[in-house]
Amino acid sequence: METVELLKKVRKVEIKSRGLSNQIFAGEYHSAFKGRGMAFSEVREYQAGDDIRAIDWNVTARFNHPYVKVFEEEREMTVMLIVDVSASREFGTQKQLKQDLVTELCATLAFSAIQNNDKIGIVFFSDKIERFIPPKKGRGHILRIIRELIDFKAESKKTNIKLALQYFTTIIKKRSTVFLISDFIENKTMGPFSFEDALKITNRKHDLVALKIIDKRELDIPSIGLVNFIDAESGVVKWIDTSDSEVRKNYHLEATIKAQQLANVFIKNGIDFTTINTDEPYTKPLINLFKKRER
Repeated sequence: METVELLKKVRKVEIKSRGLSNQIFAGEYHSAFKGRGMAFSEVREYQAGDDIRAIDWNVTARFNHPYVKVFEEEREMTVMLIVDVSASREFGTQKQLKQDLVTELCATLAFSAIQNNDKIGIVFFSDKIERFIPPKKGRGHILRIIRELIDFKAESKKTNIKLALQYFTTIIKKRSTVFLISDFIENKTMGPFSFEDALKITNRKHDLVALKIIDKRELDIPSIGLVNFIDAESGVVKWIDTSDSEVRKNYHLEATIKAQQLANVFIKNGIDFTTINTDEPYTKPLINLFKKRER
């Protein structure tokens, strides 16, 4: 992509995502994602109703009057985006491609993070680690991430979520908030949800949130006759007669079962998740997720 065109796209994404972050997500993000814990702030005189466990006995003995320790939330966090850049991201039959949706989504999360003084980093993965940008603060850093999201060309077409999570837990030791962003479509030869153990380990060490990206045609296909389907990641070609109602029914049933099975994996392992469609604004599912976490 030409530099001028790329800069225009970056600026367009920045304006939209920064606006959404300022207007919608700032409060929800702060409430939904807590800091690393409680940090000591000051000592003050004991007041009726204070927790006696907070009494500072050394200061109390010195002044012969009860004093308590005051703590405040230590806000600064590290936020990591683990983003699937396999070939299936180039699919989209509605308003936009998955890739474009993911770019806006990541940019909005990134601007929400820096508004709360958090560091933001990103891992691009396919069935290999394509690129790692270490967490930093600042607008310039976010613009670099947006440029990469728009213009990045993966070396591989396939997907390996387990590898991405294992890589992440190896390089990031400090507890972080992690957004795993993918359509969760893997090669069937890897077995169903081969990444479950890696999900469990990552969520134990970090605060893991899964964002599933989906296009409506991955759930339902219209009756448009004989159609040539190509698997973007494996290259396998298959002709399907979409005018056959039984074919459409089975297609929908299989997709629905897989979606529920994936949801069950997240629920069983205590991982917050939501599904984001290419034909709908991503603001609503994100805000609902944030409010759920806040509760």
